[in-house]
Amino acid sequence: MTARQVTIEDVARTAGVSRQTVSNALNAPHRLRATTLARVTAAIDELGYQPDQSARSLRTGTRKVIGYPAPADNPADPNPLMGGFLQALVSAADAVGHRILLFRCDPEHGADAVAKSFNGLIAARQVDGFILSDVIHDDPRVDVLAEAGFPFAAFGRTAPGRPQNWVDIDSAAAVAALVGRLLDQGHRRICYVNSAASLPWLADRRVGLLQAAAAAPEGAFEVGVPGDDPAALSHAVQRLLVGPDRPTALVCATDWLALTAYQAVRTAGLRVGADVAVTGFNDLPLCTVLQPALTSVRLPLSGIAHALVDRLITAVEDPAATPTSGLLLPAEPVVRGSTPER
Repeated sequence: MTARQVTIEDVARTAGVSRQTVSNALNAPHRLRATTLARVTAAIDELGYQPDQSARSLRTGTRKVIGYPAPADNPADPNPLMGGFLQALVSAADAVGHRILLFRCDPEHGADAVAKSFNGLIAARQVDGFILSDVIHDDPRVDVLAEAGFPFAAFGRTAPGRPQNWVDIDSAAAVAALVGRLLDQGHRRICYVNSAASLPWLADRRVGLLQAAAAAPEGAFEVGVPGDDPAALSHAVQRLLVGPDRPTALVCATDWLALTAYQAVRTAGLRVGADVAVTGFNDLPLCTVLQPALTSVRLPLSGIAHALVDRLITAVEDPAATPTSGLLLPAEPVVRGSTPER
């Protein structure tokens, strides 16, 4: 029997399941138990069955394609975090028989440009839904899709009054856990090195710092970043590292800020890890290159991507079942030499 001759009924007979179960394995594998899905998959592989994608699209009205507006990036200096997320997203979509369609959408060009980018794909019926990343509270992309009534899932929390089909990491809890670990190690003067950028995930990280700082016997204090200028930040931290009341730990809102903290510590004649503990956030590849290696927080990119795809498919297949509340996932602290046991 050739692949062209194999039918879905042949697969069902070989696997000992119904035709609908085979259809679920192809179109909604998350609905099946792992053992059933494995049996159907084995039958498909054994028979060499190839579903007719074009016929399926005509029958179901779906394309098995997810639109993803690629974040603006510099090809000469790409963002490794979002590159990793894209890889995770492609894998998560592929696992359920979907493909990712990348397109450009620059919110800074205004709401009309955003609407044109999305509405063109919607009108052409090129995608079943969208996954967004780097979502901010007043995101124009969210407004456009909410107004169009088109399915989407967001990596990042949407504002109240907007659809709440989002997945995010619990940044506040992750930072609070880092600070709690430093307190357990005996640190009592903890400095938070923050960015001046007004981004919701950075605000969440500061909330976690303040929550944990309340448990510190002598409290914690914060250093702002004037204009996000690394030189100004380094100078501000250096001033704090002088004198008997200097901080013994620097908790940085990002790994990039931790780079500046390393520089400030060394310029002050101190040693990272031995004299001043330093932590970052995002666990970029640079963390393992630094000396000592940087303690950071790793985002569960694969888990985020799979949760987003699952939520989007739910919204596409049954709009009434679209999640109405977000999902917070824990982030994983990765402890390295910049925060040694004391």
